[in-house]
Amino acid sequence: MTEHGALATLLAGPSGLGTSAARLAARLAHTPAETPLPPGPVSGLDPGYAYRPWGDGSAPPLYCPVTERINDPLAAEVDRRLVAWAGECGFGEEECEQIGKAGFGRLVMLAHPDCEDPDRLLISARLNAAWWAADDLYADDTSLGAVPAELPPKLALAMAAMDPVPSLGEFSRDLDETLRNDRVLVALNSGTDFLRRAGTAAQVQRVCYSTFAMFVSWTAYAAWRHSGKYPPAWEYLAARQHDSFYTSMTLIDVLGGYELTSNLYYDPRVREAAIQAGTASVLVNDVHSVAKDLEDESPPCNAVLLIAGDRKCSIEEATAITVELHNDVVRDFQAAHERLSGVPSVELQRFLRGLRGWMGGGFEWHSTSPRYRTKPGI
Repeated sequence: MTEHGALATLLAGPSGLGTSAARLAARLAHTPAETPLPPGPVSGLDPGYAYRPWGDGSAPPLYCPVTERINDPLAAEVDRRLVAWAGECGFGEEECEQIGKAGFGRLVMLAHPDCEDPDRLLISARLNAAWWAADDLYADDTSLGAVPAELPPKLALAMAAMDPVPSLGEFSRDLDETLRNDRVLVALNSGTDFLRRAGTAAQVQRVCYSTFAMFVSWTAYAAWRHSGKYPPAWEYLAARQHDSFYTSMTLIDVLGGYELTSNLYYDPRVREAAIQAGTASVLVNDVHSVAKDLEDESPPCNAVLLIAGDRKCSIEEATAITVELHNDVVRDFQAAHERLSGVPSVELQRFLRGLRGWMGGGFEWHSTSPRYRTKPGI
């Protein structure tokens, strides 16, 4: 039987967020920090999950994988190379300093524990820094010049920067000039070129198209902010699942030096697990971003803020609800990982461990990055 056939046979039965409806009915208890999951139906896979405190410790802990690796010298080297590259892309001295302080090199060191090569880690660091720059400068941060009404055409050019379009003679001259002179577009183009040197054509397009799906969600946020009509939390979360750290996670096998075949990568059960991992990680981002988002004169969409608005409750209550949702999504991923553990594919098992490692590393980065303690810009 092929790997794909084995996967289809193994995966009969219910899965997904719907299986956790009963859990959503109960509030998360305040569990001591770093307390492993008690024995239960999804705890046999590994002991690598814990309840982890965050912020000032007043909110319920986040249930997520433990951080697999902390190598600060490796992170510092990736950040050093990243800052030099940002300067080459046209970011100013102060912007480069902020990129260095944000610690994207530390993020990828934490999130890709199976990669020791700073050059490979730089693939992810460059693209993550470019995505964040586009998010801040084009989409989210009005203090940095983001204008919601101008976002869609900017993202159309961002797609051309990542996935170059064929020349149309004289009609391409202005495009080429714009791609050379906008620092965000230069970064997206350069980061994708760097990816092409290490990844296959399929891996490169996987990254491009997951990015473009993310951009569609950004245009929804822009429309909500421009109109002043913020969505209910459910509608935001529908968009957020395509605008999550799933995009960053598409690089897991590239940095690991292998390739998960497209039929396995896009199998519905594997994709569901990957989106669960990405969504859980972006909910970690949302809870850490509340203070920063509230400083904006036109706050970006955030699960905590929208839940507070929907339910007419306090930020603290909405935070607890968001934490509970996050913890259930992580348990859904953990169960999916366990179901997939019998599939006879070394690449799939490594990729699933990579998703788990990314979640643990992403939590550590959000808990320690100055970006979520101050308002540093990019």
